[in-house]
Amino acid sequence: MKKLKKGEIKQEVFELYDAYAHNKLQRREFIEKLSVYAVGGVTVASLMSFLMPNYKDTLLVKQDDPGLESGFITYDSPKGGGKIKGLLSKPKNTKTALGGIVVVHENRGLNPYVEDTARRAALAGFITLAPDALSPLGGYPGNDDEGRTMQRQRDRYEMLEDFIAAFNYLKDSDDCNGKIGVVGFCFGGWISNMMAVKVPDLAASVPFYGGQPKEDIDKINAPLMLQFAGLDERVNAGWPAYEEALKKHGKEYVAYTYPDVNHGFHNTSTPRYDKEAAELAWGRTIEFFKEKLA
Repeated sequence: MKKLKKGEIKQEVFELYDAYAHNKLQRREFIEKLSVYAVGGVTVASLMSFLMPNYKDTLLVKQDDPGLESGFITYDSPKGGGKIKGLLSKPKNTKTALGGIVVVHENRGLNPYVEDTARRAALAGFITLAPDALSPLGGYPGNDDEGRTMQRQRDRYEMLEDFIAAFNYLKDSDDCNGKIGVVGFCFGGWISNMMAVKVPDLAASVPFYGGQPKEDIDKINAPLMLQFAGLDERVNAGWPAYEEALKKHGKEYVAYTYPDVNHGFHNTSTPRYDKEAAELAWGRTIEFFKEKLA
């Protein structure tokens, strides 16, 4: 099978994958449309292999990193899914209470990329909790396709309550200083925006390419850092109205758009990943949290 390189792939292929990953195309339809681009020695199988996530070779922090205390806990979400499993991580041998970060997954459950991101944030000096909204259904199944199918079975506002409950878990922790932010990706970006609306004492919110709230924007207290992909027409279409509302109500925000990158550019596991943009966006995110959660 020919090994493909990112530069050989047409933008339309990435857009097809985006539609598939967001449940706008069924797998059979996705493969049929992908076949149009299987030319010149490139097969549908090689395109599929190229586009699907590769967790084995792309994690940035070892699960047993010696600088971390990291493991799974279960917490109560009475307004959401009941009992929720989450990855709780913090720097080892911490002597003082730390700022807290809720790390919110995409539309497929707590996969290895999001666990990795939570560990990265912990290594930067925070206590992080990365919940799995698939917990009531048995948890992330080890496969993103199955994870997406499972997540569609849950109500997104009920899942929002699961992440608000994670905020409350951190707030009650002796290891947390009471200042808690949220960062999320795709579906998690929407959760991050909605937590800013729903949680009055949220200290900071960083949505990565997340859907925007349509109402109650006047209730936002948390400063926002919004991260957008330049090629992400679907999500970006909602930004002008959201920005107008933020300005109208005098909210604190900063927004960055990274040109010529796709939705999911921070996700190390797929070819949408853009190292330069991802590292810049992540560096800005960590500095923002260090300022707001100190």
